[in-house]
Amino acid sequence: MERMGKKKPPPPLPAPLPGLVDAHTHLDGCRARTPEAVRELVDRSASVGVDRVVTVACDLEQARYVIEASRWDERVFAAVALHPTDAHQLEVDGAPAELERLAADPRCVAIGETGLDWYWLGKREDVATPAQQHAAFEWHIDLAKRLGKPLMIHNREADADILQDLERVGAPETVIFHCFSGDAAMARECVDRGYVLSFSGTVTFTNATELQEAARLVPDGQLLVETDAPYLTPHPYRGTPNESYCVPYTARYLADLRGVAPEELAATTTATADRVFGATFAGAK
Repeated sequence: MERMGKKKPPPPLPAPLPGLVDAHTHLDGCRARTPEAVRELVDRSASVGVDRVVTVACDLEQARYVIEASRWDERVFAAVALHPTDAHQLEVDGAPAELERLAADPRCVAIGETGLDWYWLGKREDVATPAQQHAAFEWHIDLAKRLGKPLMIHNREADADILQDLERVGAPETVIFHCFSGDAAMARECVDRGYVLSFSGTVTFTNATELQEAARLVPDGQLLVETDAPYLTPHPYRGTPNESYCVPYTARYLADLRGVAPEELAATTTATADRVFGATFAGAK
């Protein structure tokens, strides 16, 4: 998790790039916790071409919130799951049933974010154990398959273990690696397996040469763009508060990196989002 400079102003509005989608954000983290605040945030995003957003849960409280927020504005959709560091919440009485009920909601377009996170082990006392993370990841994989929804993965320093779990348990039809952070070898492995890779502002960072190499090789039909707001604001605004309106910064950078026009990248990434998130999402254009 990146620290944001509290005194730094947010980035300016970018030049509009119509037809974009923010495939992964956290509206509550952007302080959009009321219907009015959500609409204001999405209006701001729409003003620069970001037409729809997917707001993602990390714990039980957020799982309830994202479904509620998705009803406040037709341009907002939800993803429901427990973040791997909060995987132990699956052991709370009634939690699996509640998560399944929320995930089955028509406004929920993905099961996420779930996965494995080895970074925080030994650094925080409140982090789920490896055994709890593996068990919760398997449960979410099964849930995605039962509901027929894409699996949205959080992966931090766990490449091999995540790929092994997906292979052993059997991956759902659609797997999305949100905020992809691997190198070219990891990207090739994921692409070969048919997984979708979603890139955030980290791909624009000046020290992200391996990630940039990975972003060049992903086929159009397996590429998404996201913010992961309020963190990971694109360069040169790194360290300031991120928001869905910043997607065009990352999209233009990716387009230049891949040697295509920004309008083409917007069209292809949004076509991928429409396909993976389903008819309800696609019909909200």
